Amino acid sequence: MSDLSSTRPDWWRQAVIYQVYPRSFADGDGDGLGDLKGVAQRLDHLAALGVDALWLSPFYPSELADGGYDVADYRDVDPRLGTLDDFDALVAEAHRLGLKVIVDLVPNHTSHQHVWFQEALRSGPGSAARDRYVFRPGRGTHGELPPTDWQSVFGGSAWRRVPDGEWYLHLFTLQQPDLNWENDEVRADFRTTLRFWSDRGVDGFRVDVAHALAKDLSEPLRDLGAPELSREEALPDLPPGTHPFYDRDEVHEIYRDWRKILDAYRPPRMAVAEAWVTPAARRALYARPDELGQAFNFEYLQAGWEAEELRQVIADSLATARAAGASATWVLSNHDVVRHASRLMLPPGTDDNAWLLSGGHAPAVDEAAGLRRARAATLLMLALPGSSYVYQGEELGLPEVADLPFEVLQDPVWEQTGRVRKGRDGCRVPLPWTTTGPSYGFGAGGSWLPQPEGFAAYAVQAQDGVEGSTLELYRRALRLRRKLLEGEELEWAPDTPPGVLHFARSEGWRCVANLSGTAVELPPGEVLLASAPLEEGGLLGADTTVWLT
Repeated sequence: MSDLSSTRPDWWRQAVIYQVYPRSFADGDGDGLGDLKGVAQRLDHLAALGVDALWLSPFYPSELADGGYDVADYRDVDPRLGTLDDFDALVAEAHRLGLKVIVDLVPNHTSHQHVWFQEALRSGPGSAARDRYVFRPGRGTHGELPPTDWQSVFGGSAWRRVPDGEWYLHLFTLQQPDLNWENDEVRADFRTTLRFWSDRGVDGFRVDVAHALAKDLSEPLRDLGAPELSREEALPDLPPGTHPFYDRDEVHEIYRDWRKILDAYRPPRMAVAEAWVTPAARRALYARPDELGQAFNFEYLQAGWEAEELRQVIADSLATARAAGASATWVLSNHDVVRHASRLMLPPGTDDNAWLLSGGHAPAVDEAAGLRRARAATLLMLALPGSSYVYQGEELGLPEVADLPFEVLQDPVWEQTGRVRKGRDGCRVPLPWTTTGPSYGFGAGGSWLPQPEGFAAYAVQAQDGVEGSTLELYRRALRLRRKLLEGEELEWAPDTPPGVLHFARSEGWRCVANLSGTAVELPPGEVLLASAPLEEGGLLGADTTVWLT
């Protein structure tokens, strides 16, 4: 198969990459579920937007126990989403339009429906089939207790007992058994998977839970002593590289092996790690040139709308990436978090889950103010050196759909936590393309999650060609960014007013973001782009970012 991707090997270092959650992007066959044909039909939207690449969240066969991250076959397409021929057609069309294609790879666990796991259940304790996963006898008089106190990210024990008495490890849902990466067959199969998609013209891989593959499986398995210490979002204070299953030093051997495969292609395939690792210097190890090359920087996403905090995050992120020989990454929204048009308006310390459980009413969020802040945050992000990852719908200014009724929720977090955590469905509601229709142009019929009536005002059709719309702001920003953005350094301006971020790029353009809450005087220069109109007297209003020359 011909490879139509760019021959520039480092295209990803300064790219804008658009995340597509296929089930919510576009429905090509009218069954209410987004699919690959729907994505292919809407690629012109991404080309017109001006992004460099699309990242496809999982489209593999799956029972959707975790939104597609429970993979039953790594080298096929879920029949509800299409076929391998549909995938090939999508890649060919993307390349024709000048877009690269990145696919999600989920190497920590399979679906419990995977042929390997079904074989493991049939084969019994001590079998070669079980060695591909992490099976252990239980504790207690009759093996009735889990092997350790490790906890699932989604709540409850990370162990599940099978009928013959053994337990298997699942750091996520019970339908996602963890693979044993000490097993040579597991390693070989993922080498095959990397080559399979690379041979089909894929330009790169986003590696899910990249920090969890290597585990300390020496006997006896270690307890952590406190359940919360095994949660992904609360890593314990252990010596670096010694946690039983997160960010172990030996995980880097796996990625050095992968890099040899990725570099055998022309151009080399890129990769980016999803690694929830602290401190940042540990995360940067995944981004070294002889490993994956890039890692997501979640500090920027988690930072509040506060100038000094953001300035520190930006400075630290650039320094960390530079030390690793990588480029920085920036992200404001994705399929796992509250959309930033809503999140940035929540008071510091707000419990996102409590806010979602209230239907977005406690506290209430002013959508217009949230959109203004989101637009300012976007221009700030796009001015930074490195790669920006944008999530589908943020170019429309979509807010979080916080008031989804409990009875329509699909995220396993809701049931697995005993209906305590509402989950991530609010950021996964299907996109609005038109101002009318049963699903606002998402498909010919309805949509798998209900869209609010207010989505009509955010639709592509409502914003296309409309001066000042969020869609046109993104288009113009990305056109300018492509012309202006070179180099991987910035210089902070001295004597900046409190609450204002002001930096210059080596190419002679500057970014000024006012987070202070009141209008400030704009530095001299020609305004190239502003996230909101300047105020009377040329003042830079609150929650506004401008690009200057």
